[in-house]
Amino acid sequence: MKHFAQLFYDLDQTNKTNEKVEIIVNYLKKVPDEDKMWMLSLFTGRRPRRFVNSTLVRNWASEAAGVPLWLFEECYTIAGDLSETIALLLPEPSQESNFSLGYWINYIRLFEKKTEEERKQALLAAWDQMTAQERMVFNKITSSTFRVGVSQQLVVRALSIYSGHNPALLTHKLMGNWSPDTISFEELMHADGRKADTSQPYPFMLAYAIEGTVSDLGSPEEWQAEWKWDGIRSQLIKRDGQMFLWSRGEDLVTEKFPEFGLLMDKIPDGTVIDGEILPFKEGGVLSFNVLQTRIGRKNLTPAILRDAPVCIFAYDLLELEGEDLRERPLSERRRLLEQLIQERNLQPMIEPSPVLEYSDWDQLTEMRRNSRAMLSEGLMMKRKSSHYLVGRKKGDWWKWKIDPLSIDAVMTYAQRGTGKRANLYTDYTFGVWSGKQLVTFAKAYSGLTDKEINEVDNWVKRNTVEKYGPVRTVKPELVFEIGFEGIQRSKRHKSGVALRFPRILKWRKDKKIADADTVETLHQILDSYEKGDINELELPAAHTEEIAPPAKKTRSKSKND
Repeated sequence: MKHFAQLFYDLDQTNKTNEKVEIIVNYLKKVPDEDKMWMLSLFTGRRPRRFVNSTLVRNWASEAAGVPLWLFEECYTIAGDLSETIALLLPEPSQESNFSLGYWINYIRLFEKKTEEERKQALLAAWDQMTAQERMVFNKITSSTFRVGVSQQLVVRALSIYSGHNPALLTHKLMGNWSPDTISFEELMHADGRKADTSQPYPFMLAYAIEGTVSDLGSPEEWQAEWKWDGIRSQLIKRDGQMFLWSRGEDLVTEKFPEFGLLMDKIPDGTVIDGEILPFKEGGVLSFNVLQTRIGRKNLTPAILRDAPVCIFAYDLLELEGEDLRERPLSERRRLLEQLIQERNLQPMIEPSPVLEYSDWDQLTEMRRNSRAMLSEGLMMKRKSSHYLVGRKKGDWWKWKIDPLSIDAVMTYAQRGTGKRANLYTDYTFGVWSGKQLVTFAKAYSGLTDKEINEVDNWVKRNTVEKYGPVRTVKPELVFEIGFEGIQRSKRHKSGVALRFPRILKWRKDKKIADADTVETLHQILDSYEKGDINELELPAAHTEEIAPPAKKTRSKSKND
């Protein structure tokens, strides 16, 4: 555990890629194979389940540290990280241990069968034999909040240097349904991936955003254009008489989409199809909002399956009759894909994602303007001669997204961030006008530069009206342009809407709060979005009613008052 805690600390101290790779390689050289596997498991998102809720952990830590709970919460607000707060407040350990990372993860997993009191005593015992650095990492693992600033690609690079294996092969080996309980480090490094795990998907090929103009890609004849669909990127796999469905996030989602089981007898063994799960009915794609009604549901009732039917819009054919097709050109893979769908009568459960016909870039640009009417996010550009590569590679696949929807809003609340931004107000809540009052409708924490964040933070501290724990009500003075990809009706929000992927596009220092938009504007965008005619939307004029004055500034009471 000491080695792993040091690994976590060392990685956190540098932003240099080569240094991070070297740190991971050195860790792999020091630890036993079991710890190598658990490191790979944690770094690729395979975390143990959480068996103790954070409220209990806070209470136990406060008691063990001899700190009143209100003061503990104040410390947490400043630190911005619960695991770090606990590690710093607890007294020095009375004993020392040299147990491995694998030992402590198995220790955590035994919590499942313990009573609440037994879990408390086990947690206190663990804290009492760890340094602050070890405690912090242990707490993150225990709470299933373990995050590390290292991409899987960087981990693969380090693993390649250590093992001597090809990075693309290692990326494939790390995909699929493995865990340190089911496969050893030696087996993971040397076994044929598909023999070790029949369900194993291929690493997804991803695209970069077009940086200049589409004409920079060269001749239009070299490129295949498709709609960029807004669904769940997935791979449908049929091997050894079994069907598997993997999401791009490496979640096995077969049981969540039982409809595709009807294809079991139609798809030949040794087939892997790359595509997008979309809500689809009567020959047309439905809004992503329809798909959201069944995401996360444990029980899929007949009504849900009826009201939110799905299909796979197929992009690519990666494997056919057990043969890996990824080294063949896209044009050939596409031909085989369409042939498979037609000959095996896979429609409407699997539809070939339409390839757009165009003669020049101007014509394609005009088609892109119609993206929202197609319920798409824009276009995908794929070089016809391209191989199916691992991850995001520049040159062959590009995404050409449409500009986000946007609305001007007033900041109403601010909250400190977490981690390195724990002392800065970086998480904001925004409102639009409903008559004379501001109604909150979205939260956002990305989009500002570091300079702007510091400027807003300073402003928040000088313009706080009320305090609610870590949240600050601020004077309604700052206007921001909020961008979002989608919008849907919501009974949970006062505004009646919920936004998809909201973020700050611009700090509108040129606007007064009277220039901010209204709830009516949001609902007009929603109506147009649902009808598919969002491109023709004409927004109403800015807010013109008399504005209610801000609430009187007050000071919150502390425990010492």
